[in-house]
Amino acid sequence: MSKITTELLLERAVPRSTRLRKIETLNLSKLQLKTGDLDPRLFSRLRHLQKLDLSDNLLDKFPNSLTLPDLRVLNCNNNKLEDVTALKQFPLLEELTYENNVYLTLNDDYKVMFLLQNLRLLNGKDITKLANHVRRVNSHKLTSKVTAHWKKFFSDQLPEKYTAEEVKSIKKKFLKSVQTNVVYGPSSLSEFTRWRVKMIAEEFLANSLGLELNSDTEPEEKTDENEEESTESPREDAEEVAPVVHIYDPLVTVTPSKRKRNHSKSSPGNKRSKTQANTEEEAEEDVSAEPLHFLQCHSKGNSREDFKTQLWSCVFEPVLDSGARKDPIVSSSRTVATCGGESVCLIDCETGTVLKKYKVATEEFFSVAWTTLTMVISDSRKKAHNILAAAGRRGIVKLIHVAADFCYGEIKAHKKPIATVCFSPTQETHLFTASYDKRIALWDIGIPDCDYNFKASQLLVLETASIPLRIALVPTCPEQYLLAGCEDGCFAWNIKLDKGQKSRPFEAIFQFPGEESLTTSHRVDGLAFLNDDVVVSKSSKPGCIYLWSWSKSFDAKGKGCQRTMSAVILAELEWSTTDMSYLTLSTCPAKEYVFCGDEKGSVWMYNLSTYTTSWGSPKGKRSERRISPTQILTWPELRVNGEQPPEILVNNVVADPAFTYLVVLTSVNITAIWKKS
Repeated sequence: MSKITTELLLERAVPRSTRLRKIETLNLSKLQLKTGDLDPRLFSRLRHLQKLDLSDNLLDKFPNSLTLPDLRVLNCNNNKLEDVTALKQFPLLEELTYENNVYLTLNDDYKVMFLLQNLRLLNGKDITKLANHVRRVNSHKLTSKVTAHWKKFFSDQLPEKYTAEEVKSIKKKFLKSVQTNVVYGPSSLSEFTRWRVKMIAEEFLANSLGLELNSDTEPEEKTDENEEESTESPREDAEEVAPVVHIYDPLVTVTPSKRKRNHSKSSPGNKRSKTQANTEEEAEEDVSAEPLHFLQCHSKGNSREDFKTQLWSCVFEPVLDSGARKDPIVSSSRTVATCGGESVCLIDCETGTVLKKYKVATEEFFSVAWTTLTMVISDSRKKAHNILAAAGRRGIVKLIHVAADFCYGEIKAHKKPIATVCFSPTQETHLFTASYDKRIALWDIGIPDCDYNFKASQLLVLETASIPLRIALVPTCPEQYLLAGCEDGCFAWNIKLDKGQKSRPFEAIFQFPGEESLTTSHRVDGLAFLNDDVVVSKSSKPGCIYLWSWSKSFDAKGKGCQRTMSAVILAELEWSTTDMSYLTLSTCPAKEYVFCGDEKGSVWMYNLSTYTTSWGSPKGKRSERRISPTQILTWPELRVNGEQPPEILVNNVVADPAFTYLVVLTSVNITAIWKKS
């Protein structure tokens, strides 16, 4: 028997009513209602209902025929909704809230903005301007692209006289092809784009196949640089995305100039239009990357004058449906998480749009890391969700469910700042935190239930001789060995959990050329694996980046702890002669690249694909000469409010696995995004 009766509706009316047709405001919150409890026959009698509160129930969807022709305000907060398309039955809806429905995403926000033409407020925010963009500009762009796709690939496939079977076949092929190949806007909106493309394609076929197929259509437009797809989320659990300073066009548009030699420094060109710059770059084959965006999105108090906030860490978001842990080339989207100061930002690298921003006023974030958790949703079904961990000066790890815009928990991991964090590639809930308390801790963060209850536990503590700055799990045995670059050198630990000892000293310290003892060890502030065996480490010794072999350096058969082992050097990279610390490096294993920024805002890039094969052979010899950079991307002539920013240090630089984008984090609160040509 349904929980909803005529008597209940009359009692829950505001004010109470004696007739259903007189009810204008109705509160049905906190009744444990499920979708089957919403009886269309009963609701059809609420002809004048304008405000409906269904919050704090168990609804997973809406019936398609509730027939509420005058509904203007709807509250669905704290339910289990998985789809919003049934809301189109309420065409007069002006205000809609559905916060804390964990399975709804930014794509659903865009769907309701398109479906509900009168919608003004979504989750308490005015979306009038954004909704108009979605309904008009977005639809116009997609319609042009769908039409162009038909003309280019399918218009010649139908004969002048065609059968119903031929029409059915080409419809099926076209719908599949157009949803796969028509792309527009950021990857975070790919579901919405596919949904709209299918809708537009079906309308196009319905209209065109009964007419002449060669009828004129509008040509596809080029995207206006100032008319980018807006992706501001109307949700409230994340901080409202503040106005971001795009320090690029039209203030300055600079690209690297042509180089005479591959490894020579590029010099900034003259000021010119973005169109001119792109045209000239296409003709310059030596140029491998171009600047897309310069963003100032971590400002304290959203101040445009903040050029002091240091940016420290960035990592690309995994793609949920790509088998990310198996294929590194397709393991990330074009969405990157960055941190610095009091905030963590999610940025679409192609458009330069800040998709989300998380802020903790008393924090200074130093590190971020992604993992993908398989969570149980309604009806015991399982679904994969990306979780972002962020940590910094307070020693606390924040756990953020990005799709839900919700920081669902925190782990008080250390009493001193956390320098860096990383997840295990094989155990999705295992998180390592390296702290200024001279400890590296391994945590099991658990998997949150549908109410975000979770239990974190500490599995291991690794004692370090000095502050750990960078950590890396050994790719061939990520559950057994961990490397750390510390203030006093590079160390290794056995992290196998079947050993009884929960607190462990380091097992080995690696000695590099010029280091005769622990007292002469150098700070290691850059550490990453180039492939399964080659380690890349950077020390505070001026101009020193070493490539060395893990398997040839580490003696796994040796007994005892705190042994000194000589790093078997494979090569040394030519880099800046600065002795400035904490300018870290990164690698792109799939493309065999190493990246490192310097004290002048430049990015040194090393393509090592011609060396790795010989290094991996049993008789592999050390490269006698220092390897020069393949290319150096120099910082452009950038002006903000007519002035150049102060001295620019590149704290970090990271490429996505396919090396399409290069994200550069600086000491002056500027995130630079380059795109490989």
